Amino acid sequence: MQKLITYNSRELLDQKFAAKVAKQLRQAIETNGRASIAFSGGSTPKGFFNALSQQTLEWDKVTVTLADDRWVDVEDNDSNDKLIRENLLVNKASAATLFSLKQAGTFDQDYLSALTKQAQEQVLPLDIVVLGMGEDGHTASIFPCSEQVNEGLSTTAEPALIKVIPTTAPYERITFNFNALIGCSHLYLHIVGQSKQDVLNQAIANDNAVEMPIRAFLHNSEKTCEIIWAE
Repeated sequence: MQKLITYNSRELLDQKFAAKVAKQLRQAIETNGRASIAFSGGSTPKGFFNALSQQTLEWDKVTVTLADDRWVDVEDNDSNDKLIRENLLVNKASAATLFSLKQAGTFDQDYLSALTKQAQEQVLPLDIVVLGMGEDGHTASIFPCSEQVNEGLSTTAEPALIKVIPTTAPYERITFNFNALIGCSHLYLHIVGQSKQDVLNQAIANDNAVEMPIRAFLHNSEKTCEIIWAE
């Protein structure tokens, strides 16, 4: 299921979306004593990150993580970890805890199993997930071009972190699978611009998720994905 929310400008989107997410983080803290949230990378959320970082809440009770990341050094400009640290974990949000997906170790199944266990203890189930979407319909790092697409989209797999090797994008990737992301309390897709609106329309048109992985979230019968969009 999906619900489209549109704003007249990206600046208004950033402010309104930040206030909405901050309210939900406060509610999670009030209910559970803590909150967890996963973000996607890219240039789209930078303004949103800045607005959210200035929201007043008990940031020391919030754990921030990523839906996915590229397997690059955390100081590399293509690192989502760096993006989060420089654009979100500043201002009032500097008190939040970051659960990094790129840590020391060899990127193998032992690493994934150990980090999944840590994620289960520290961030799962996620309170909020903010997804992005590529022009090919990929979301997180569940790529339609990868051999791991079915593994990433499996509805029977345990919530976990997996390794993905896309063939149409650079770098190996680490990503939460579908079940880890869909298990959140609040699910969002944050997109801007007409080109992403066109991709969204194509994604909504049918439910073949292997062709466009974002469809698994948009057409899920048990969870509403709120689409946050501005031109």
